[in-house]
Amino acid sequence: MGRGGKTEPESQGAERKCIATGEVRPKAKMIRFVVGPDSLIVPDILGKLPGRGIWVSAEKAALETAVQKKLFARSAKQPVTLPDDLVGQVEALLVKRVVDLIALARKSGEAITGFEKVKDWLARDDVKVLLQSSDGSERGKSKLWTPEGARYFDCLTSEELGRAYGRETVVHAAIGAGGLAPRVVEEAARLRGLRVSDGGTARPDRKKRTT
Repeated sequence: MGRGGKTEPESQGAERKCIATGEVRPKAKMIRFVVGPDSLIVPDILGKLPGRGIWVSAEKAALETAVQKKLFARSAKQPVTLPDDLVGQVEALLVKRVVDLIALARKSGEAITGFEKVKDWLARDDVKVLLQSSDGSERGKSKLWTPEGARYFDCLTSEELGRAYGRETVVHAAIGAGGLAPRVVEEAARLRGLRVSDGGTARPDRKKRTT
């Protein structure tokens, strides 16, 4: 809570300071936490919970540092309790968030799956986000490319990506132009930060081969 018990106006300003790195970064690249009941630190993935926000960069190393050095208590200026495996909890919440957004895009006709369908969309420059499972065949994935101006992510497993499409597994998927594409990009980028050991730097996007 802010002064006088009022909820902090998080909408004011687009940047926050990471308690682990000291860097000031856009909120879209960070994870917000609040002190919940019984002084428990609660991840606020949607950024809507009441209370004063505690911000950590959406990177595994930053979160681990915040936990190991007890920086949440320092920032909250009070004793706090951390849930078991806070980093894993945040990762699971982000997975659910990304999967749910892709599912919404699919229901609105903005997302497809299947190698041939994705390839057709790519050929027509209809793709804004190319998604491929982290555990899919590299040979198969290399046959698709990222269009100019689009984004590429492989931070979901085939089982996780499959949830968004109501299937057991999915390797290739794409999201076209529409209101949900930017939100998928934002949340997938945060998830990638927790799943890539070098702080979220993904391999270069595959571009369409020229002949």
